[in-house]
This record gives sequence, C-alpha cells and structure tokens, in this order.
Amino acid sequence: MTVDVLRRPAPAERQARVAVAVLFFTNGALFANLLPRYPQIKADLGIGNAAYGLAVAAFPAGAIAAGLAAGVAIRRLGSARAAVAGTLLTGAGILVAGLADSVVLFAAALFLAGAMDAVTDVAQNAHGLRVQRRYGRSIINSFHAIWSIGAVTGGSMAAAAIALDLPRGQHLAISAVVFAVAACVALRFCLPGPDIEPASETESASGVEPVSGTDGASGTDAAVASDGDGRGAQQAKRPAAARRTAYVLAALVLIATAGTLVEDAGSSWAALYLSDSLSASVTLAASGYIALVGAQFIGRSIGDRLVDRFGQRTVARTGGLIVVAGMGLALAVPTVPGTILGFAAAGFGVATLVPAAMHEADELPGLKPGSGLAIVSWLMRLGFLLSPPVVGLVADSASLRAGLLVVPLAGLLVLLSAGVLQSRRR
Repeated sequence: MTVDVLRRPAPAERQARVAVAVLFFTNGALFANLLPRYPQIKADLGIGNAAYGLAVAAFPAGAIAAGLAAGVAIRRLGSARAAVAGTLLTGAGILVAGLADSVVLFAAALFLAGAMDAVTDVAQNAHGLRVQRRYGRSIINSFHAIWSIGAVTGGSMAAAAIALDLPRGQHLAISAVVFAVAACVALRFCLPGPDIEPASETESASGVEPVSGTDGASGTDAAVASDGDGRGAQQAKRPAAARRTAYVLAALVLIATAGTLVEDAGSSWAALYLSDSLSASVTLAASGYIALVGAQFIGRSIGDRLVDRFGQRTVARTGGLIVVAGMGLALAVPTVPGTILGFAAAGFGVATLVPAAMHEADELPGLKPGSGLAIVSWLMRLGFLLSPPVVGLVADSASLRAGLLVVPLAGLLVLLSAGVLQSRRR
C-alpha cells in the first residue's frame, strides 16, 4: 500500500465527499416526494389501474431510454455538472407530473423525470468514485446509505405536506426549489477538472507509454513485440481483452440487476404477500418493506469498512448467501415474523451490490470514461421494469409465494457472478 493511500484526505477532498453526499441525498428525496401523491393523482385524473400502471411505468422507461446518454453527458459536462443538471431537470419533471391534468402529460413528465434521474444517478456515482480514488479506500457505500436517508426524508416531507393539506403544486415546487439550491451549492465543492484520471506515477515518471498487452514486459521485450510476429501477437491480444471486458461487464450487470430484483420484490410485493398470503394486518404488512430498506441502510452504512477489510468479492458472495438462506427459509416455512426477517436478510445481503458493480464497471479498461458505469446503470433498471410483471405472472399461475422465489434466485445469481469483483486489496 502506497503512502498516497494512507495519507489523510485534503480539505478539498473532504468537502467533495460532503458535496457528493448532498447530491445523493437530493436524488433520493426528490422522487420520494412524489410517491405518496400517486393515489391523489390517480383519483384526480380519473384513470383505472391499467392506465395508471402504464403511466407510472414511464419513469423506468425514461431511465432506460436515456441511460446510455449519461456517459456522453459526463464526458461533455463533467460528472458533477451532469449530476446537478440532471437533478434540476428531474425536479422539473416531477413538478410537471404533480400538476398534470391529463394522463398523457403525467406519463410524459414521468418519462422526462426518469430519463434525467438516470443521468443524475450515473453522474453522481462517477463523481463519488472519483472522490473514492482520492481517498484510497471504499466510501461509495456511504453515499448510497445517504440516498436511503434522502428517500426517507422525501417521503416524510410528502406525508407532512398531505397532513397539512398543502396543495400538491406548492409542495412539489418547494421540494424542487430546495433540492435544486442544495445541488447547486454542492457543485461549488465538487472536485474540479476533468473526470479522466492521469496516468499512473510510474508511467508518468518514465515518460514511456506502455505497450498494450505486454503484461509488464521490459522495454526490450516491448521493442521486440513491436516488430514482426510480435506485432501480430499484440493485435491478437486485443480481441481477447475486448472479450474479457464484455464478459466482466455482463457479469456486473447481472450482479446489479440481482440487487434491483430484490429491492423491487420488497417494494412491490412484500406488503401484498404478508397481508394476502399470510393474513397479516395492514400495519404489520408494511413491516416487510421497512425491514428490507432498514437492513439495506445498515448494510450500506458498514459496507465500506467490510469492503476494505474483506474485498468486494467476499462481501458480495456473503451477501448472496444471506439472501439465499434468509429468504429461502422464509419461503420454505412461511410465517409473518419469519418473512419479515427474510426480507430484512435480503435487504442486508444486497446492500453493497449496486455500488460494487458500479465501482468495478467504472474501472474497466478499454472503455470511454463513464461508459461502463452508464451501461451497468442502464441495464440494471431492466430489473425494475421487468420484475413486477414476471412475479405477477408467476403469482397468477401458481402463487405469490412461488413468484417471490425470484429473491433467493437473485442471491444465487450473485454467488455465481461475484468472481469478477475485486478480492481484498493487499
């Protein structure tokens, strides 16, 4: 471990960490301010469940449609500016959705908000990973824990606004302005300069650009490799490296998607399973999702220390095992307390998966800055889009208990894919 890793972060780096935390907080709080307003919006628009479901699906659809554009935005604006711009436009989209007087406008506004939320998500993670590299240790999980706090805060703000009979437009306008100001202030303290990290000190000091694919060969070996058959060997290694990058990227998408599948199972089906299948009271049925989110927050709060000590790979595999064992046992022996504990185990197990996949994707060689991160963030959202109808179809044809097998299966997927993650750093 180098002296640079062990050094105390400079004041500017500590300020940048706080600034990124603010961006994560605002991102979590903005959309959470709208969610409790959905029943009122549905009633005001006078739409049925089918139309409402399609309209609400516009948010993840917008995120998927614009997800790959995040990398372009980061390269042109920088990760910090892209995150703040996305925050401002997300707030505007949410405000329009709250004021919409037609289902078409409501869906269009959600589509815009989802698209901009995807840009913000990738950009803030890119800047957070940049700050993490300056720190020389894992801090990305703490940002995702702050996002969870923001989501709880946003939901509480909405609940308070509803209790006070604050008009929807005023409530969402206040939310948009407050968090827009917070994001703009945070921008002042983000890291300056381009997001592309400089070459390593060894390469810079030598003044020699390493030959790709030499695997640390000496200067003489590199010179030989540049002539005759050596050049052909170099060219032959490039497709192999590209295939390796594609394989790792695919595995990272699976890991991140596993995390989203578990999150969606908790948010979409936990209360329904507890109330309908296990006859829990309405109040107690809400405990399933609360247990999942609460345990996930705890996992993210301690995740950085666990990653630094044991490595991403071990933490992810242990988390996958906890998901399989915890939720698998809950489904095998269905009881209300056991199911609540099962959802808690699932939330704790997947706590570090999305941050880990994003970190590894951002470090992949051979990709433009922000591209790996954008691809993982884009494709993992398919879990949010596809999970509800898949679980619903299984529930209709068999039972919701069978449909929730998606949770332990997601844990098994992590166990099989976690080998691409980093082991413990020496």
